[in-house]
Amino acid sequence: MLYDVIIIGSGPAGISASLYTKRAGLETLIVSKGIGTLNKVEKIENYYGTPNISGKAIQEIGENQAKNLNIEIKNEEVMQIDYGKNFIVKTLNYEYEAKTIIIATGSNRKVANIKGIKEFEGKGVSYCTTCDGFFYKDKDVAVLGNKEYAIHEAQNLLPIAKSVTMLTNGEQPVEKRTEGIEIKENKIREFRGTNSIEEIEFEDNTTKKIDGVFVALGTASSSDLARKLGVILDDKNNIKVDNKMETNIKGVYACGDCTGGILQISKAVYEGMVAGMSVIQFIKSTKA
Repeated sequence: MLYDVIIIGSGPAGISASLYTKRAGLETLIVSKGIGTLNKVEKIENYYGTPNISGKAIQEIGENQAKNLNIEIKNEEVMQIDYGKNFIVKTLNYEYEAKTIIIATGSNRKVANIKGIKEFEGKGVSYCTTCDGFFYKDKDVAVLGNKEYAIHEAQNLLPIAKSVTMLTNGEQPVEKRTEGIEIKENKIREFRGTNSIEEIEFEDNTTKKIDGVFVALGTASSSDLARKLGVILDDKNNIKVDNKMETNIKGVYACGDCTGGILQISKAVYEGMVAGMSVIQFIKSTKA
C-alpha cells in the first residue's frame, strides 16, 4: 500500500501531525517503537488544560485520539528510510511506502561514555553505515550496541567489511543472531589510536585491533535516520527545518524535540500541527 504520509514517532508531535493529516483524508501510518521520554514524567503542571497529570496519561490520551480516528499505528522500530520514486520506511521485518515522511522521534540520545569515542568521531568512529560503510571495504569493523538496530547496522556492513564485530559493552545482546557477526560482551575501557582509531582496550585488559567503529546504541535516533536519508543536521545534531517544518529534502518533514529548541510538549504539539498541515498542502499540490 502507498501511504500519503508515514509518521515516525508516536509522541505529542507525531500524534498531533497525524490528527491533521487523517482528518484531511490522507492515508496516514504511524510507526513507533519503545517508550518515549514523556512516559517517564511523573507529574506535569504547566501544560494548558491538564494540570497535575502524568506524562504517561497525556501520551495515552493522544494515542486514544489517534485510534478513535482509525489511524493505523505499527509498533515497530524504524531502521532506515530510503528514497526512490517514493520513500521506503524499513523496519526489521517490513517495508512501508509513502509519498511524504514526518520524523517525530524525539531528541537524540547521548553518546556512550567511553574514553576516545568523541576524539575519534570522523576518524574511525561513525554513526551511519549507509554513509560511511563503503570506506571500510575489506577492513575490520565493529558496531557498538546490543539491540536490533545494532544488528541491522552490522548486517549492512557484512557484504563490505572483512570482519564485523558487535560490541555490547557489558550488556546482554538480543537473541537474534546473524551468521558472520562476532559478539563481544566485554566492557570497553578505551578506544585508542594515533591519527585514527586502531585498537579497542577492554576492562579485562584484552585488546582488539579495529579499523572503524559504528555507533548504534538503543534504537535509531532522529539524527541516525536523517543522516542516512541525506537530511541536514545542525551542529547539535538536531534536524534543520524551515517554517513549514520541511527539511532540505522535498517531502520530508520533522517536528518536536528532534528539531531542537525548547523541549516542551506545547512546542512539540505546535510543530506537529504545522508539519501535518504542510504535508496536506504538499499532497494537494502534487495531485493538482
